[in-house]
Amino acid sequence: MTGSEMKAGFRLYLQDARDALLWKLEGLSEYDLRRPLTPTGTNLLGLVKHVALVEAGYFGETFGRPFESPLPGHEDDAEPNADMWATRDESRELIVDFYRRVWAHSDATIEELALDVVGRVPWWPADRNEVTLHRILLHVIAETHRHAGHADIVRELIDGAAGARKGNGNLGFGDQSERQEHYRRLQRVAEGARDR
Repeated sequence: MTGSEMKAGFRLYLQDARDALLWKLEGLSEYDLRRPLTPTGTNLLGLVKHVALVEAGYFGETFGRPFESPLPGHEDDAEPNADMWATRDESRELIVDFYRRVWAHSDATIEELALDVVGRVPWWPADRNEVTLHRILLHVIAETHRHAGHADIVRELIDGAAGARKGNGNLGFGDQSERQEHYRRLQRVAEGARDR
């Protein structure tokens, strides 16, 4: 397999995760996009902002190709965890546009550099911060899919929408009643295991 064929495969998996993440925003209000739904404050727009910042850093700074515009949440005076939530002034459109511009920048890095090109991740420990583009591709694909999974759960908590992408729920349920029956069955099994 050639380097360009490997890159094409990596880009396919990366774009699949990117698209899944953005699909989770569709049809929701600004309130629902920002609503914290876990004890740690996980929210959909924050996940997208975080993944955009992560991708910009790994395909930018790591290879001496910094992203052209300031990264919201990475300012010197940014609040703790500023990369994990959207401020009042950071609209869905602003964050999605930022993420799409990051994609273009990252894709250009992937296209222009060989898989064995070495970069340096400034925020990793010195004994392991030298990495190849190949390794960063794998890292960012895993990171993006991980957060797309978080987004899937958060979206399901908001309105029940679940699955890999629009039109492909990939959950094995025919309809809402089957899903509810499955839930009730699992609840009964969990309750039966309570005394073990």
